[in-house]
Amino acid sequence: MSVASKKLKTRMRIKMRIRGKISGTAQRPRLTVFRSNKQIYAQVVDDLSGKTLASASSRTIKEAGGVAKTEQAKLVGAKVAEAAKAAGVENVVFDRNGYLYHGRVKSLADAAREGGLQF
Repeated sequence: MSVASKKLKTRMRIKMRIRGKISGTAQRPRLTVFRSNKQIYAQVVDDLSGKTLASASSRTIKEAGGVAKTEQAKLVGAKVAEAAKAAGVENVVFDRNGYLYHGRVKSLADAAREGGLQF
């Protein structure tokens, strides 16, 4: 087994453990994060209806090009908070999606809190 597949398998195991404990509702949707090597994505999801209420990614933000990845995460966090507020969402459950809570994931969460989301 390669290192990459072992790492992915471990993250998926952690992700399933987290998802077994948290779920998004209409009153308190789930803010989920996906981190690739180059980009970072965030969605606010209502799991009961299966709908995405708001989303943002470093691919869609023009200012995110050419800056450090943690700075991209801050921009995405602020943008997803703004989109969630426009959709009428103020309280969310944070889903780190199996990633450790540091670096880009922490930057995104902090920026979303500064943008007015509560979790």
